[in-house]
Amino acid sequence: MTESTAPRTEPTDPAPAHTQPPDPAPVHTEPSDPAPTPPDAPSNPRPRSSRAADARALTQVLFDELSKLEPGSPEHARVRAALIEINLPLVRYAAARFRSRNEPMEDVVQVGTIGLINAIDRFDPERGVQFPTFAMPTVVGEIKRYFRDNVRTVHVPRRLHELWVQVSGAIEDLTVLHGRSPTTAEIAERLGLSEEEVLACLEAGRAYHATSLEAAQEGDGAPGLLDRLGYEDPELAGVEHRELVRHLLVQLPERERRILLLRYFGNLTQSQISAELGVSQMHVSRLLSRSFARLRSANQLEA
Repeated sequence: MTESTAPRTEPTDPAPAHTQPPDPAPVHTEPSDPAPTPPDAPSNPRPRSSRAADARALTQVLFDELSKLEPGSPEHARVRAALIEINLPLVRYAAARFRSRNEPMEDVVQVGTIGLINAIDRFDPERGVQFPTFAMPTVVGEIKRYFRDNVRTVHVPRRLHELWVQVSGAIEDLTVLHGRSPTTAEIAERLGLSEEEVLACLEAGRAYHATSLEAAQEGDGAPGLLDRLGYEDPELAGVEHRELVRHLLVQLPERERRILLLRYFGNLTQSQISAELGVSQMHVSRLLSRSFARLRSANQLEA
């Protein structure tokens, strides 16, 4: 019976079978092996830099080939398209600088690609300049032009655009230095500007989109700006005239001033005034004409 129990200890041999599941792990890793196609990828500590170097080398080769082809030919178009595709990471790198502008990154990349195409068409390999060095200002300039001319609905002076770049950089530096948002005075002292100029730059930096006066305010459900704005009083234009008339009326004799008040403030006719004052209507008409002549002579605006 002891021998019958001995074979029961053999099921411990399948224990390695429970250790077999780690073996398929390399099987699952094999599909990922073709992903790093460059053979030196596992041994290279900085594969991104190596890819950039490969892209620069390939760009140089393609430019050498492009210079030998006739513009407009199918081969020239094919090499040109390859140059655009290889250098698209350069455009994405430049577009990432404008990520805080709240614009769709696809649109920014598309605009930057236009700058890349312009750089490819103007690049001269014989000048001894690396293409990324030559193309980056063109790509960034095209993106900035897009933000300046198409994105902003409120156009601000170019000088404020340039100062805004300096102000935004100073804000970042001072925030890191002090561990808080800098004040307007600190920014002005940093850049050697006045506080009014800094405030103008801050307003220009936020002036990308115009807000509709009829749009409701977010959050508290407050009415739109149009409902909270004042209106022009139609009687406001008459304030100056009333003050002028009051100043001129005090210069008239008592009876003539009363006739004018009854005629134009009491809305009485000349016959009603004559009955009120006990004089003829013709005399009322003469007094009105004489009063008008005095008022016109005393009115400096009429003079």
